[in-house]
Amino acid sequence: MTTLVFGHKSPDTDSTGSPLIWEWFLNHTGITAKAALLGTPNTEAAFVAKRWKFDLPEIIADVDDDQSCVIVDTNNPAELPANINNANVLAIIDHHKLAGGLETKNPINITIRPLACTATIMHQMMGDHAGHMPEGIKGLMLSCILSDTLAFRSPTTTPMDKELAEKLAKDLKVDIEKYATEMFDAKSDVSAFSDAELLRMDSKEYAVDGKKFRVSVLETTSPKAILDRKDALVKAMPTVAKEDKVDEVLLFVVDILKEEATMLVPNDLSKSVAEKSFDAKVDGDTVILPGVMSRKKQIIPNLKV
Repeated sequence: MTTLVFGHKSPDTDSTGSPLIWEWFLNHTGITAKAALLGTPNTEAAFVAKRWKFDLPEIIADVDDDQSCVIVDTNNPAELPANINNANVLAIIDHHKLAGGLETKNPINITIRPLACTATIMHQMMGDHAGHMPEGIKGLMLSCILSDTLAFRSPTTTPMDKELAEKLAKDLKVDIEKYATEMFDAKSDVSAFSDAELLRMDSKEYAVDGKKFRVSVLETTSPKAILDRKDALVKAMPTVAKEDKVDEVLLFVVDILKEEATMLVPNDLSKSVAEKSFDAKVDGDTVILPGVMSRKKQIIPNLKV
């Protein structure tokens, strides 16, 4: 049976590139594998796939009973297919906190390391096989690292992520700053997306003190293009929350260049979250959070209601 490799819903560059990377590795080592996606990838991920000459993987809605699969870039059941506990999960490769809730048919290999990017972990796991990576796989790996570290601006960046990215860039003869700018420009073009699509584009579900949140983060070099749509986004939030069965949508617009986030504060609950979580003083319907760049390290761990 072919082993499916997929990441989380609302796939970003790491959850698009890493399944392709691991597909290559498994096939390279004699295991038939196929990358898949759990949704339409964001504009940066689509740009990266095209840049390195990959077709985007097939989008799947669920997995069949006993389907062999490897989960990458998440271990959170809320971000995975509904039938995941009935599939045959073989391994998890991730860099997020342990969420709990997954049930497997057999003992599995789990690799969760405190690095900025799943692709960095994959490189470590490959050992000597990494030396056989073709140019396209190296390009995907570099892209995943630059995306997840925001070109080393994110506090999640580790020396291992940076060292590997610089080595890959040298091998590929790629200028990191120039290429990262191209990636971030692609990510910043959100004109084709509806307000609801924007709120779900790069989002994760988390429960905090009995409240369920969809925590949406939009990383951009052009925050004005998103903030100009503030009123429409705020209007769409209750609908998205109701459809997704959460209490609130929290939206953070991360300015990659200024290294700060703007949080939308449309109601008393989001105001309470902003003030209690980030020690912020909220005077209007937005609040700027200096230095906040990472959902994983700075937003999710601090959320309070």
